Amino acid sequence: MRRPEPVQIVKQRRDAALQRLVAGVPYIQFLGIEIDRRGDELTGVLPYDEKLIGNPMLPALHGGVTAAFLEVTAIMELTWSMTWEDMEAGKITEDAPRVVLPKTIDFTVDYLRTGLPRDAYARARVTRSGRRYASVNVEAWQDNRTRLFAQATGHFLMPQRDV
Repeated sequence: MRRPEPVQIVKQRRDAALQRLVAGVPYIQFLGIEIDRRGDELTGVLPYDEKLIGNPMLPALHGGVTAAFLEVTAIMELTWSMTWEDMEAGKITEDAPRVVLPKTIDFTVDYLRTGLPRDAYARARVTRSGRRYASVNVEAWQDNRTRLFAQATGHFLMPQRDV
């Protein structure tokens, strides 16, 4: 009978897999987006940077940055949920080929209030995930989780998976 791995080893393996996934997308590094994992829940973090300001007179986060942050969070959540089982089964290792990300079919953003010059956070929820298609909702906030500044719904074409 095989002994279960220590919890810290499992946590390190999950964190390393997530960091490889995030590091594989240069645009995430350009915007400075971080993905924080607590258990199986991911939170996108967009640390404030002056280059993210679209209107310096207000100042306010650029709408394109907000949309990109929401879309990246949705794609990372979808990819993480899609690869979780493979990773736990040992199919995804450090030397495994890069994970293919879902492709955006459409992405609709609702700008609810001005994005202020401070850190922003986002969480995505996969509402439907099939072999070919997935639907994801995303919410973004800054200081107060109940006061969203943007939300979005996206539909994605899923990459073909090995059976």
